[in-house]
Amino acid sequence: MTEEFLHYIWKYRLFDNDITLFSGENIEVISVGEHNTDAGPDFFNAKIKIDNTTWAGNVEIHINASDWNKHGHQSDKAYDNIILHVVYNNDEIIKRKNNEIIPAIELKGKFNDKLFFRYKDFMNNKNWIPCRNLIQSVDMFLINNWLERLLIERLERKAEIIKESLELNNHNWEQTFYQYLACNFGFKLNAEPFELLAKSLPIKCLAKHKNNLFQLEALLFGQAGLLNKKFNDEYPRKLQSEYNFLKKKFSLKSIDSYLWKFLRLRPSNFPTVRIAQFAGLIFKSSGLFSKIIESNNAEKIIRLFNISCSEYWDTHYIFDKPSVKRRKKFGDSAVNLLMINTICPFLFVYGREKDNEIFIDRALKFMEQISGEKNSIITKWEMLGLNVKSAFNTQALLELKNNYCNNKKCLNCRIGNFLLRQA
Repeated sequence: MTEEFLHYIWKYRLFDNDITLFSGENIEVISVGEHNTDAGPDFFNAKIKIDNTTWAGNVEIHINASDWNKHGHQSDKAYDNIILHVVYNNDEIIKRKNNEIIPAIELKGKFNDKLFFRYKDFMNNKNWIPCRNLIQSVDMFLINNWLERLLIERLERKAEIIKESLELNNHNWEQTFYQYLACNFGFKLNAEPFELLAKSLPIKCLAKHKNNLFQLEALLFGQAGLLNKKFNDEYPRKLQSEYNFLKKKFSLKSIDSYLWKFLRLRPSNFPTVRIAQFAGLIFKSSGLFSKIIESNNAEKIIRLFNISCSEYWDTHYIFDKPSVKRRKKFGDSAVNLLMINTICPFLFVYGREKDNEIFIDRALKFMEQISGEKNSIITKWEMLGLNVKSAFNTQALLELKNNYCNNKKCLNCRIGNFLLRQA
C-alpha cells in the first residue's frame, strides 16, 4: 500500500458509501477537500458530518495511524485543526494535545481490491508505458482532451524558462527572443554555445549592421571564437579583419571555440553552417519577433526561415576545406523544430504576459498546423495507434511519456485514472 494510492481513493471518493468512524459513529463525507501537494495536511477545507455535527477543516492520510507520531505531527501546529485521520490500518489511537481523540476512518477493505491490483501492476510492470496493454481500450475523445491539457502543461513549463530570461533582459522581448532562438538554432548538441554566443553579442550590435550580411557573419563567427587562427582562404581572412575592427568598436569578447561540437554531426548541421544561416536570418528579417507577433499565419512565419548561407558556404562546411557545391538551405524539419521550440512557446508567453488570449490560441493553432517531430518516442506512440501527425499531438505525447509514464504517475493521468476505474 502507498499513501499516494490512498490519496487517490480519498480524492475521488472511491471508498464505500457506508463507511463509519473506527470508533463506531456514523460519518458523512460532504467534501473531501482540496488536495495539497505541498507541505502540511494532505487535504484542506474538507467538510464532514459526524452524527448530527458538521465539521470543517483539514484531513491527514497515512498508511498506518501510528505514522502520525512517526512523522512528528503531534508537535506541529499545522496539524492542530485536523478533523479526520484517514488510514489504511488503524493501529493506534491518535489524540490531540488536549488528549481528545482525533476521529479516524480505516480504508482497509473499504474499496475495490481490483483497482489496487491494477495500480500495483502499473507500478511494477516493465512495459514501455505502464498501460501499454490497455491503452487501446481508452476512448479517443478522453485521450485527445488529456493531450490538450498536456500540451498546455508543456508550454507552461517552457514559459517559466522564458520568463526568467525576460527578467534578466529587463523585459526586452526582442533580446530575449534572439537569445532563445539562437539557443534552439544549435539544436541539442550546440544549444549551449549558441546561447552563449547570443548573450555575448547584444542584438543592438547586430541591428547596427543588419543591412550588411558580411559584417553580420564577421560579428557572429568572431564572437563564436571561430576566427582566432590563420586562414588560407580569402573569405575567412576578410571576416577576421572585419571582426577585429568591430570587436574594438563594440568592446566585445568572444566565447571559446572549443565549446562547439562537430563530431557525430552531419556536415549540414555543423555549427559553422548554422551560424552562417543564423546570419542570413538576421540579414533577411530585422525585427523578427515583431513580425512573428503580427502574423496570424504559420506559413507566413515559416517563409521567414526560408534562408540559405552566403556564397562561400555553397562550397564549404568549415573554413579552408572545399566541398562539393551545395546550397546550404535551412531544412523543413529544422524550421518545424524552431516553430515548436521557439515560436509557439514565445507566443504562448507573450499572450500570458500581456493577458491576451489571441496569442495563446495562435500558439496552439500553429502547433496543429505544423508537422510533428520524428523520434523513437513518437514512433512507439504511433505503433500504439495514437495520432502523431501534428506537433500539437507529438508535443503532448512527449509530455505524457517523459513526465507521467516514466515517473509512473498513473494516478495523476486521465488515461491511467480511467483504466484503474475499469478494473
